[in-house]
Amino acid sequence: MTSDRKLNWGILGAARVNERLLPAIIEAPNSQLVAIASRRAGAAKATLEKYAPCHVNSVQCYDDMEALINNVNIQAVYCPMANHEHVEWALKAINAGKHVLIEKPMALTVADIEAIEQAAIKNKVKLMEGFMYRFHPQHARVKALVESGLIGDVLSVRASYSFLMKPNRMYRIASSVEHGGGVMWDIGPYAIHTLRWCFGLANASKNGKPAEPVSVIAHAKFNPAGADIVTSGILDFGNDSEGRARFGHFDVSFERSRKSEYEIIGTKGWVKCHAAWVFQNDVPVISWALEDGTYAEERFAPSNHFNLEIEHFSDCVLNDKTPLLDFADAKANCAALQASIHAASSGVKVEV
Repeated sequence: MTSDRKLNWGILGAARVNERLLPAIIEAPNSQLVAIASRRAGAAKATLEKYAPCHVNSVQCYDDMEALINNVNIQAVYCPMANHEHVEWALKAINAGKHVLIEKPMALTVADIEAIEQAAIKNKVKLMEGFMYRFHPQHARVKALVESGLIGDVLSVRASYSFLMKPNRMYRIASSVEHGGGVMWDIGPYAIHTLRWCFGLANASKNGKPAEPVSVIAHAKFNPAGADIVTSGILDFGNDSEGRARFGHFDVSFERSRKSEYEIIGTKGWVKCHAAWVFQNDVPVISWALEDGTYAEERFAPSNHFNLEIEHFSDCVLNDKTPLLDFADAKANCAALQASIHAASSGVKVEV
């Protein structure tokens, strides 16, 4: 990646995720932060002072998000706003000619993602959904192990994501699932995305794309606001070429300790990623085992997947490359999420 040119970024909103993304934009060699905006008076400046105090004199702070979008010096916008606001503000940024990185989920409906896609095509800008975990080197190693045939044909994947809800995060469950509230719209996108990606590895030699589920069954616990607090389910990825069943199990919760692991089980063994959410100083670990009793653990040097995500997207814009995560991926993930939420709400199997 080139480091002599930098992409000028603006951030829409003072969301908590800025703790990781704001420094990432500053630290990536091919990007620079120009401005941050929030509708709450003083929130943008407070966020900058908290996460990047050395840049308070070089980054513009707005109490008006439209002003940031209209800043001609900004080329790309990061949108970490509330789930139900992604479409509105992404479209405003796109129509102003800005490239956009949208925090997951891109939108709450496939139709809205299609609207974003058409706007991006019309305005000739790049856009990507923010699944930072995909840029960590540990997942490339998982991919290599699976595609080497080490664990045989992939028939089952389990993804478990959770963290204990704290008082300052209660806004995540203040709205119903129909309005983007709840665990499935918050960390469920990671679980569904992981399952689709893992099953896609088994077919990588054919098309190299994520595999898509055909149906889902799920159970959930809902709060009085209509937000799910815990949801577990099984996605049916259909039989493989040998007629063997392929199921993806997901479990997401706001009632449990922090966990972000996935396990891929094949006909010869299994491979496990112990933490998909890793902090920049964490030592990532994956392990694998075979039918003959062989067991191994592999540890990796610490790596900041937020920085790598920003560096990747900036490179795509600066050098006219296609982002790793495209609109087809976003639409498929949204469809699976919608079906899973419907299945949990209705108690019946739902086609994807």
